[in-house]
Amino acid sequence: MRFGHFFYPMNFDPSRDYEAIEECLLEAELVEQLGFDAIWIAEHHFIGEAVYGDPLVFAAAVAVKTKRVLIGLGIVEMALHNPVQLAIQTALLDNLSRGRLIVGTGRGSNYNAFEYVGFGTTVAEGRKRLLEAEDLLVKAWTTEDLDYRGEYWQVSFPSVRPRPYQKPHPPLARACLSDDSIMRMGQIARPVLFRGRSVEAVGKSLRLYRETMQSSGFDEATVENALDNSWFWYEMHLAETDDDALDGFLTASERAGRHVAEMRERWNPKDQEVNVARPTLPRSAYGPTPNTAANENLIGSPERVAEHLRLLSEVGVRNLMLTNRGLMSKEETEASLRLLSEKVMPQFR
Repeated sequence: MRFGHFFYPMNFDPSRDYEAIEECLLEAELVEQLGFDAIWIAEHHFIGEAVYGDPLVFAAAVAVKTKRVLIGLGIVEMALHNPVQLAIQTALLDNLSRGRLIVGTGRGSNYNAFEYVGFGTTVAEGRKRLLEAEDLLVKAWTTEDLDYRGEYWQVSFPSVRPRPYQKPHPPLARACLSDDSIMRMGQIARPVLFRGRSVEAVGKSLRLYRETMQSSGFDEATVENALDNSWFWYEMHLAETDDDALDGFLTASERAGRHVAEMRERWNPKDQEVNVARPTLPRSAYGPTPNTAANENLIGSPERVAEHLRLLSEVGVRNLMLTNRGLMSKEETEASLRLLSEKVMPQFR
């Protein structure tokens, strides 16, 4: 099992933006020292849901601060980017990181329609353009003397420079929530960035993904490679005791969730389709051991979190993207990361 640290740092106080960004860069160095396998970087705009805002600029800073960890974009909101410009930016990132880049894509936030509006587009338009945007991205990475004539983009140019460090291009993964989207990725054996859910739901999603690849004619090596490069996102916080971890993190998470919900209610346009975020499980829903039928996050003592990871490993989870959303203090976050590294991760290597 591989462990990724997911930077999803919520900061709703603009006066702390610089401090929060600096703390993220220090965390990047720490998680590499602690033996994590990857750092993942999100994209959100306008309300401090991801304080650094621009994942590509921030990823460049992480690339020069680190030497070993993979750097994953989780995700680039394709609805907000020109694919040719994105090809150039990610090719540069791939070179800066010496081939450590993973590009995760999606059409954009499922909950923040105001992000689309802020960039002059809509949820529906982002959905329509996604496949062509990804296609042009790959062709821009790999094609010389490109003449592309699509429905949304018509471009021609000699070559993207710099060329990607990885050949033929950085690994590409797609964020998926629904069974339909998981099946679409299975049909082309593309790695998936999954949203962590209950152990039972995760097992069902992985079976669907595997079976779709097999029924689509892919050999076992291709299936295994796709599974090896798919990741699950969970919120995570460890403390010495279950009560300390659960009470501290869930109280902060519920407070942040109310603020984000208020911003969505205020700024999401009423005439656009927007998903409603599922409610966070309350403290009372967490028993002494993980419940395989509940959408629990990875929160608790090292013993409780290790048991939860064993259950996830048994249903086929191989890679984790873990975040505390920047909701805990610098000291609490570092203590959590050290507990995970020292007392939990060695059990799954």
